[in-house]
Amino acid sequence: MTQIRHSNSDGSPRYTNHLASETSPYLQKHAHNPVDWYPWGPEALERASRERKPIHLSVGYSACHWCGVLEKESFEDEATAKILNDNFINIKVDREERPDIDRIYQIAQQMLTQRGGGWPLTMFLTPDDRRPFFGGTYFPKEARYGLPAFKDILQRVAAYYRDHASELRKQNEALMAAFAELAPAPAGADSELTDAPLVACRAQLARSFDARNGGFGGAPKFPHAEMIEWLLRYWRASARAPEPDLQALYMATLTLRRMAEGGINDQLGGGFCRYSVDEYWMIPHFEKMLYDNGALLALYAHAALVGGDALYARVARETADWVLREMQSPQGGYYSSLDADSEGHEGKFYVWDREAVRASLTADEFSVFAPRFGLDRPANFEGHWHLYVAASVEEIARQVKRPPQEVMALLAAARAKLLVVRATRVRPARDDKILTSWNALMIHGMSVAARAVARDDLAESATRALDFIRGTLWRDGRLLATAMAGRAHLNAYLDDYVYLAEAILELQQVRFRTDELHFAQQLVEVVLQHFADDARGGFYFTSDDHEALIHRSKVFGDDATPAGNGIAARVLLRLGHLLAEPRYLAAAERALRAAWPAITQYPPGHVSLLEALEELLTPPEIVVLRGEARTIEGWRLALAKIYAPHRIVLAIPTDAAGLPSALADKTPRAGPVAYLCRATTCSAPIDSLDALMEQLREDDADPLPSATPAPGGSG
Repeated sequence: MTQIRHSNSDGSPRYTNHLASETSPYLQKHAHNPVDWYPWGPEALERASRERKPIHLSVGYSACHWCGVLEKESFEDEATAKILNDNFINIKVDREERPDIDRIYQIAQQMLTQRGGGWPLTMFLTPDDRRPFFGGTYFPKEARYGLPAFKDILQRVAAYYRDHASELRKQNEALMAAFAELAPAPAGADSELTDAPLVACRAQLARSFDARNGGFGGAPKFPHAEMIEWLLRYWRASARAPEPDLQALYMATLTLRRMAEGGINDQLGGGFCRYSVDEYWMIPHFEKMLYDNGALLALYAHAALVGGDALYARVARETADWVLREMQSPQGGYYSSLDADSEGHEGKFYVWDREAVRASLTADEFSVFAPRFGLDRPANFEGHWHLYVAASVEEIARQVKRPPQEVMALLAAARAKLLVVRATRVRPARDDKILTSWNALMIHGMSVAARAVARDDLAESATRALDFIRGTLWRDGRLLATAMAGRAHLNAYLDDYVYLAEAILELQQVRFRTDELHFAQQLVEVVLQHFADDARGGFYFTSDDHEALIHRSKVFGDDATPAGNGIAARVLLRLGHLLAEPRYLAAAERALRAAWPAITQYPPGHVSLLEALEELLTPPEIVVLRGEARTIEGWRLALAKIYAPHRIVLAIPTDAAGLPSALADKTPRAGPVAYLCRATTCSAPIDSLDALMEQLREDDADPLPSATPAPGGSG
């Protein structure tokens, strides 16, 4: 609920600006600031052009701690608001709803200042062409942290624009020229795409790996789920090599263990925070984001299949349970995030006083809970305790002279009690908007987890979310990007389409539905028609009928979420082989060629494209099961227990209608049968599960070849 800090005597808000009817909770939060905010749109842009006032663009998001600080210090301050209103047209943007705008001006800020970006993003634009001429991130109300006071910045920027407006055109032209040079020339059609970037990525990750704490580099530490997933895939691909890459497996699993045991993972309620402020994964930045948890859910579920460590399956279940409990709407869609703050303090909802914990538990429970989660050590967060795994169950069992099973039972009882106690606290605010791309990441995570930990309720959750998207965010053959409170709007971006297509394909491996597969195909057809760069290959972030901005981005690098071009290439390759559609295979290869200079320059920043490259070099293995639903389900469950990231398994019942021709020709027989396909070749029907397993073992991943195969269908 929006807190009103300036009110009339009757309690009504003193100020109401142009954000009051927006769908974004972040924008609504600023609706009663004394700043005369507008959303990005024609009204604000036309006013700026008409009045010749520069634009003050402020970009943030609901769970952003420093965005909240900037609002309290400056946007709620009437003196600062007067400077803003007198000198600028003020536009507030939720970067989660408008990643297109955020992406462009983040890059511009880095070009202008030669510093890293982030949120809140503060930019000043010329009124006629919306080109930036000055920018930064957070500015304090008074000069501190080596930063000037925000009011001083505003006055200096306003004066500079008044005195030097004509000179800014030359600076803007140089900036636009720099934008034009962001995309290097693609690799030529005669250039060989090899596994060299895969080998280079593996070596670079080893050099930055923290062998003590897991992860890569120092503090702050981000989960980088895609990077860890790639290491698991790389290890798996080396399984048939003379020396399997056990170090890649070690880097992945140590990182997963340290994160699972750290304070970045909510030890009571499940779910991961966005990043750790220290190198130990102990103290997080406490916001919880849907996209992180979707990726980490899939990652821990995959790790559960790799070996016998029960930790990974438990973390996957706890993460999924948190999503089901707190992040899925009654209509089916998943909410976006939880704030870091509650009652004005970061982390207050999550941290504990030791004596409060002692008072909530029995003596036996406290005797094991305190050493397990660090309460027998000095406070680790502003005089309070944030829980992390400080000692193993076996170590505690020896200390208290109890069997490990008894210690685990006491810990479970203690966690349940404290979760009930915590539920009485003031909760962090939740951003209830439903974003198509982030929902797709969670649908994907739920689908992977449903297979790996054998939970039908997770597949049901994923299906409800997909049904919500199809019913609310799919209109007239196109996706919308966001929905809240019954209103869906904004053109969808590349990520929305390709993340969702990949999620649908993953969900088909849990239970097959022809209409959903057709929907995935519709999504990629829109991508090919409206997002493709036909001249240079790859895909733009926005469609060809999107609002005209100062730059049309084409993104190859991963950031907090995987690059849309990487996911597009991978899903096009998979659907291309599955449906015997050479157009998809050709488009995927063109995307990889377009990205090749970026991939080869810094492979670890392009992991999603590396995963697509792997599947271009070694086409995925496709297993199509046909037969009565009851009989082929046992085969599907047997295959689901195996970590095989380059394999797609579809269990298609005999009565499935309307199948694409490439699947329809895998005909059912009297009993259950399997068709095993790779690239353009499929096996004869295999009528025994044992024979299928033996064939899969024989065909298991060979070392990656170095030559690009010719495109083909699944036959």
